[in-house]
Amino acid sequence: MSLKIAIVIACLASLAQGEDVPVYVDRPHYAPPPPSYHAPEETYPDVPPKYTYKYGVADDYSGANYDHSESRDGYKTEGSYTVDLPDGRKQIVQYADNGDGLETVVTYEGEAQYPDHKPSYPAPPAPYA
Repeated sequence: MSLKIAIVIACLASLAQGEDVPVYVDRPHYAPPPPSYHAPEETYPDVPPKYTYKYGVADDYSGANYDHSESRDGYKTEGSYTVDLPDGRKQIVQYADNGDGLETVVTYEGEAQYPDHKPSYPAPPAPYA
């Protein structure tokens, strides 16, 4: 115990005499790593988009039948798509956007049909008596 007191007194005496106490300036610095993203060196021309495309699918096995077409010139976009619905109707969607909002017109061709469901599996066996 007396040794501890002697060490504390010696430290206080050295502080009182003005001795230099080591100051650690180079503390470890923790920071996030620098970003790995670099801006592209080339610039893309400022040209408004302009395209036209059309595609369609007709699969007799699955019954999928639809098509889509669209054309765009700057902010003006027009297009339509059709889908054969499961109830036998055809849904036709026409849309246009002139830069001030999307406008759509949805129409249907045909009459909805809901046939009675007939299971394709055999009837369950009679209960055991």
